Amino acid sequence: MSPRTVSVVVPARNAAATLPALLDALAAVRAPEGWTVEHVLVDDRSTDATAALAAAHPLPVTVLASTGVGPAAARNRGAAHARGEVLAFTDADCAPTPDWLAAGLRALEDGAELVQGAVGPPPDVPVGPFDRTVRVGQPTQLYETANLLVTRARFDALGGFESWLGTATAKELGEDAWFGWRAVRAGARVAFAPDALVHHAVLPGTARSFVLERARLRFFPALVARIPELRDGLCFRRLFLSRRSAAFDLAALATVAAVVRRRPWPLLAAVPYVRILWPYVRPWGVRRGPAVAAANVAADAVGAASLAAGSVRARTPLL
Repeated sequence: MSPRTVSVVVPARNAAATLPALLDALAAVRAPEGWTVEHVLVDDRSTDATAALAAAHPLPVTVLASTGVGPAAARNRGAAHARGEVLAFTDADCAPTPDWLAAGLRALEDGAELVQGAVGPPPDVPVGPFDRTVRVGQPTQLYETANLLVTRARFDALGGFESWLGTATAKELGEDAWFGWRAVRAGARVAFAPDALVHHAVLPGTARSFVLERARLRFFPALVARIPELRDGLCFRRLFLSRRSAAFDLAALATVAAVVRRRPWPLLAAVPYVRILWPYVRPWGVRRGPAVAAANVAADAVGAASLAAGSVRARTPLL
């Protein structure tokens, strides 16, 4: 029997800083018995050495060019070129572990058609209070393409990824969640594979970048409007994006009430927010803790304002 093929598809734009780690990690991924692995990288109009690095790496990689239209279209271009009966998606700032494909393919062979794998920072890399990474330790219902496997048959039946949210900005988002939910609605069997682990790079950040990143929450009401099922899984009590956003809103109202009434007792309602915030602040001690706390409060304020603005724009309340 001839080997079956799994195609690893990676969209990349200006990824020269993280691409070598990805390619080294892919070279160390063990091909499961009975499978061959091909690698397809779609250079989405990079202005750095992304394409050259991929072409020069010892790992055989097919490098395709895209026109800078975003990751959804880039993944679709890679999938159209790929010959595998399974498509394995990851990102250019990720590094799959050696058993990534073996664990993901086991879940597919057990009957799933769409498999979400685990994502987390490398265990030997410290994460600062303002650094950015991705963590997926359980099903999130967002189907993050940092680690997503799908059968070719299901991918083709869905018509691939669709660009629809945030495309007017430099950061497209929501295309992976929409793909996953289209699959679910079409009856696809979905599984989560915790052993199919991908490490996501730890990207250095500042207090300013940490705060401004929360402005992206303005897109989440539109995401929930398109995928109302998220209210029962991702959201907290259907109305709030998370338990943290609900606690912040309550703390903000409590602060206003304390000022208006000139009494401190309304601030007791801020206790749940303080308890949520404390684990993020405590590790940084007396020296850095106050700055970390201030940045987190500012970030939550930006997030709350962004959710409110997005709710108005999408005509869907999400706080």
